[in-house]
Amino acid sequence: MSALFDFQSFLTVVLLFICTCTYYKLIYPGGLVQTTGFKGLFWKAARIGERLSPWVSIACIAMGLSILFT
Repeated sequence: MSALFDFQSFLTVVLLFICTCTYYKLIYPGGLVQTTGFKGLFWKAARIGERLSPWVSIACIAMGLSILFT
């Protein structure tokens, strides 16, 4: 089943995307400078990860636990 049709898989993909973009921006700050267009999507995900990092990390822990125990 595709991640787009299963809500739990979709949330996992979105959380991993946010975490990956944030990590990439921390390692290579010049890599995500374009704020518009398709590349701007990666920049926006990195900003979400930077500004909401406690909430994103709590969501990642909760998603990991739900995957382990379901």
